[in-house]
Amino acid sequence: MRQERILSGALNVFKTKGLEGSTMDEIAAESGFGKATLYYYFHSKEEVFSAILENGWMSLWSSIEPVIATREGPRKTFVNVLLKIAEKTRERPGLFEFLFNAPQAIIFEEEPWRRYQHRLYGTIQGLLDDGIKEGEFPKVNPKHLFKAMGGLFMGLVLMGDKKTPVSEKDVEELLNQLISDPTQK
Repeated sequence: MRQERILSGALNVFKTKGLEGSTMDEIAAESGFGKATLYYYFHSKEEVFSAILENGWMSLWSSIEPVIATREGPRKTFVNVLLKIAEKTRERPGLFEFLFNAPQAIIFEEEPWRRYQHRLYGTIQGLLDDGIKEGEFPKVNPKHLFKAMGGLFMGLVLMGDKKTPVSEKDVEELLNQLISDPTQK
């Protein structure tokens, strides 16, 4: 529970000051602990930053595992994965906005969160690939579709109507608008 409070406080500090502008003193103060408690759990602000990313990505990955196991077909599973991501994002928007927007230029010696991030992205990419093979998605470059869909979806979740949860209809409409063939209108 202490680690969670530290990570929550650190998230607030990092969101306002960035990694370079933050100090362990500020993280300790924001968390409501002394510096000794903070150093008991973490050796540096970089380690705290890394722990936020790892916990967030691991939580997201764990939440979609049951969705992937349902084997409902690539498109249906893809939509359900996006709905689960939207649900998790709505639970803690500050955390997930941080996860998806954390500076890409920051490089750590060890990046344990990447294994969860890569699994998630690889799974989504695989669902798109399988959906194209099975005719559930049009024949488009799945990498381009993944990037476009990711950006639009995160905009819908993080900047859309915060009161109304993202629905299957919302995801399908977004998907259909993104992949519609303008020559067939």
